[in-house]
Amino acid sequence: MLRSLAVRAGLLCLVMTGLAAAQVKVGIVNVQDAILKTAEIKKASDELAAKYKSRQDALVKLQQDLQSISTQLGNAKITPQAAADLQAQGQRKERDLQRLQQDLQTDVDADRNDILTKAGAKMKAVVEKLAAEKGLDMVVDVSQTIYFKPALEITNDVIAAYDKANPVKK
Repeated sequence: MLRSLAVRAGLLCLVMTGLAAAQVKVGIVNVQDAILKTAEIKKASDELAAKYKSRQDALVKLQQDLQSISTQLGNAKITPQAAADLQAQGQRKERDLQRLQQDLQTDVDADRNDILTKAGAKMKAVVEKLAAEKGLDMVVDVSQTIYFKPALEITNDVIAAYDKANPVKK
């Protein structure tokens, strides 16, 4: 992994050296930041939160129930039969909690990945169009860059262009 990173960095240096001699215009974009700051993704995030709110509330309720059972089990005046019943109830609720957490996480991850995949494809098209408009020969993601002059960064331009190309419907 380290070797491939060194090879990539070396190749990038060679390319940049050759391109610098040819007066290449380069733009730097933080793709992850750009995607997350678009109006579309902000709206999708709010919609995901609303979509899964009832399931999140159910998780909170189960956690409160478990806390209540734990408190009741700590009561010295409880009968052995009541304690056994509470322990069984607690075990069932714990299993339900784990299942609900796993199912919720799976569903949220699937929705989030779907949204981000679609947004990533749109972002690529926006970056290509913006690069053409600005006369850039190359756009590099900041995650692949060790150093750049801040004036080369076009992330805010990319966010604005994305929002313009993909207006959020209210």
